[in-house]
Amino acid sequence: MKTQAGAGDQALYLPDFCTSRATLAIVLIVELTALVLSLAGRGLIDFWTDLVRTSLFLLWIGLTSAALLCLLKQQLSRMTVTAGSATVLVIITGVVSTVSLLAYLMGSTRVVADSGAGDLFPQNPWRFALGNAWIGLIITGLALRYFYVSHHWRRSVELRAAARVHALQARIRPHFLFNSMNTIAALTRSNPGRAEQAVQDLADLFRATLSDKYETITLAEELDVARTYQRMEQLRLGNRLQVDWQIEALPEHALVPGLMIQPLLENAIYHGIEPRAEGGTVTITGELSGDLITLVVRNPVDPSPGMREGNRLALANIRERLSLMYGERALMKSGRFDHEYIVTLRFPLIERAAPAPLAQRA
Repeated sequence: MKTQAGAGDQALYLPDFCTSRATLAIVLIVELTALVLSLAGRGLIDFWTDLVRTSLFLLWIGLTSAALLCLLKQQLSRMTVTAGSATVLVIITGVVSTVSLLAYLMGSTRVVADSGAGDLFPQNPWRFALGNAWIGLIITGLALRYFYVSHHWRRSVELRAAARVHALQARIRPHFLFNSMNTIAALTRSNPGRAEQAVQDLADLFRATLSDKYETITLAEELDVARTYQRMEQLRLGNRLQVDWQIEALPEHALVPGLMIQPLLENAIYHGIEPRAEGGTVTITGELSGDLITLVVRNPVDPSPGMREGNRLALANIRERLSLMYGERALMKSGRFDHEYIVTLRFPLIERAAPAPLAQRA
């Protein structure tokens, strides 16, 4: 979960305990803890008995605590870190103490006494509950510290990625703006209509790159930005620049990080097409296989070795933002193959629902 902006440091560093993934993690942690405690207990003779008893005890504590934290998620989200952490500590301590006392009461029943299983239950309720409460307090405190540090580390990575997006935008603007303005100035006399369209395209492109909402956009919007950039460069390079779009199979409503394709197109033009007197063709292909989208951008390169720093910065920026949005399922590969430079992006399909027709909204 993310910190709410403008409300100070919030207690939303906790994971979402309402998800099945969190429940599975709790069960696995509980069973591993029970296994360790049983191995460190009375030996292999009573191992299975200790494992079953400890597992049941810890499962009640873990799942009950997760259920309470899920129910109180909204209330915790409105607290500060200190108040939220203290509340969680109180909740977990209360759950541990309550389950410990219930275990004692269960062992005090006549059914348990008659079955001869009384030695499996605690004999001193207060000592048992107090000891478990202290252990639960320490473990919960360590877990909260881990969640807090992990949350802020991820938040730091996100802020760094956002800063690199802004740096990428700032790097793009100067040379592209100067070239575009010179092209527009030349068109104002020879072709005023085309010059007017170029001004509109330039305004649309910079409006897109300056907008904060372009952190996550649809694939259709990102492709529109890239095509706008292509039209501007086409005015300057003319027939030297050809772009082959093979993206009919891509879902338009798929969500992607903004400024993902446009920088790749810019690099392909700047490093591959512009230095060549004869120009060349940039090929952009896309396909959907299952729930994975694959995008490939390729451009011709001259045999001269080396790459400019700006190219590596753009690629590193895109790789980082793909990782932030899609996690380990995102893949980015880039490299020179014979006389082509190829960049491959692969990421899962996260699709925004298409807007409902007006008739359905009425």
